[in-house]
Amino acid sequence: MEEEQLTILCITSYRKGDEFMRQCRREGCRVVLLTSKSLEGADWPMDCIDEIFYIPDVDKEWNMHDVIYGVSFMARTEKIDRIVALDDYDVEKAAAVREHLRVPGMGDTTARYFRDKLAMRTRAFADGIMVPEFVHVLNYDTIREYLRVVPPPYVLKPRFEAGAIGIKKLQAGEDLWAILEELGDEQSFYLLEHFVPGDVYHVDSIVYDDQVVFAIASQYGAPPMEVAHEGKVFTTRTLLRGTDDEQALLEENRHLLSVLGLKQGVSHTEFIKRSDDGEIYFLETSARVGGAHIVDLVEAAMGLNLWAEWARIECVRAGDRYVLPDHRDNYAGLLISLARQESADMSAYDDPEVVWKLNKRHHAGLVVSSPSHERVEALLEAYTLRFYTDFFATAPMPDRPTD
Repeated sequence: MEEEQLTILCITSYRKGDEFMRQCRREGCRVVLLTSKSLEGADWPMDCIDEIFYIPDVDKEWNMHDVIYGVSFMARTEKIDRIVALDDYDVEKAAAVREHLRVPGMGDTTARYFRDKLAMRTRAFADGIMVPEFVHVLNYDTIREYLRVVPPPYVLKPRFEAGAIGIKKLQAGEDLWAILEELGDEQSFYLLEHFVPGDVYHVDSIVYDDQVVFAIASQYGAPPMEVAHEGKVFTTRTLLRGTDDEQALLEENRHLLSVLGLKQGVSHTEFIKRSDDGEIYFLETSARVGGAHIVDLVEAAMGLNLWAEWARIECVRAGDRYVLPDHRDNYAGLLISLARQESADMSAYDDPEVVWKLNKRHHAGLVVSSPSHERVEALLEAYTLRFYTDFFATAPMPDRPTD
């Protein structure tokens, strides 16, 4: 009997996810893309997409009634088996559509834990996971008590933005009230958090059948907030395996994803190791592939493409199981910077460990990979200094992570 073809609906308001859609096609699935009308002329991988539907958008904002109506109309002729949000901003949209169509997968409640910075902190804290002290920007008496007890500095964070977008650092509690006055009715969409100094890490995971089947821990150079707001070169590198830090991060990540209820897919999660007490605190998580070309970092180190593995999970048919493929155990480092040149000449970066270079206007970027952790660290240190000389643009890096 011929195997039924699955139809995967991919939802994204940003241009990304090519390798996900390509892998779906390799798995024999039908691929339908729902995206922004403003991306109608984008260079999508049309050889892997069966149908594209567009949603009117203003600054990437979609009217959810339009989304529900549009997908429901589509479903009159398309039997939708899976719904996947390829971008952070579309996690709630995909969850709402799943709920409406009763398609299996993450629903509204779980989606909040992977989009809402307040929800994920509250849930993690309730289960004993350490987080920086925080308060919902809601009740003024509660906020005043928080400011009295928790010393500055603070960070004011929007609950539903990605990366470092909209985050403000405050040196004193008095600075908060003028900002809240400006925010007006938007105040409740923010949280206030104690600013914790320390090294920032990320763990990138593959989850299947409620289990973390793959995870790799990495450490940022400059914290992402500094990169976004001060225009520094963005760097990250995979951690030396077997160290106390690596093992602690992997365990915290496993605990967190179990608590928040991610049953399958991929995740990018950030932690900070406080410089004063050495403890690891949870910062934020997501149900998506990490931005800023972290997928290329992981692939260079391990030989696994997170987009492709995510697609393989979504394409598993009834009676089958996802099996993590064999992978290598190299180390890798990633550098990205805005470049003052329109086309950055990176030909001088010719060490044999350079396995990938970024081709994007007014950007410079590369990935190095080696079996030696020390070699990756040395190259990353040397290349970072050279990037500042050869390419560095003084304008801040974009808040929105790029792929």
